[in-house]
Amino acid sequence: MNSQQDIVLKRDCDAIQIPSGTTLTLPAGTQVIVTQSLGGTYTVATPGGLARIDEKDADALGLEKMESVAPIKTVPEGTLEEAVWQQLKTVFDPEIPVNVVDLGLIYDCIITPAEESKNKAHVKMTLTAPGCGMGPTIAADARAKILTIEGIDEAEVELVWDPAWNQNMISEAGRMKLGMV
Repeated sequence: MNSQQDIVLKRDCDAIQIPSGTTLTLPAGTQVIVTQSLGGTYTVATPGGLARIDEKDADALGLEKMESVAPIKTVPEGTLEEAVWQQLKTVFDPEIPVNVVDLGLIYDCIITPAEESKNKAHVKMTLTAPGCGMGPTIAADARAKILTIEGIDEAEVELVWDPAWNQNMISEAGRMKLGMV
């Protein structure tokens, strides 16, 4: 969903303020406008600014839970890295309707054996702005989605700032989505 929708919250609802990353509770009866629903989260405009609501609280919005990211089961051997990249394409910045891969925020993905047929994914990720308080939230989303992959038992998403992100890192698909072509 990318179209805006006016909604009155049906119950108190946990949220994360954008861009500070501060957690808050939006009270029942608050009027919000859903501005984006991608990757298992809703971005809403509230009287106090933008906030992000997790899909587990879709009922507070009067919406049915969206079909979020399905776990990747039965990954053919040798393609765990591809599966990680696929899952990362389901992670979104709450202010930009383009996934973190197409935004050029993922710098590296390495799969290493941990112990006894377990694997660890280590991802280096940046943000569009170093001061963004949503960084830990976006990184946690990425980690949670990576951990849904069969064969990945550990995941680390490291926020890095070198090289600094710039708009030239956005993929062709991302540019098209943003109307930059």
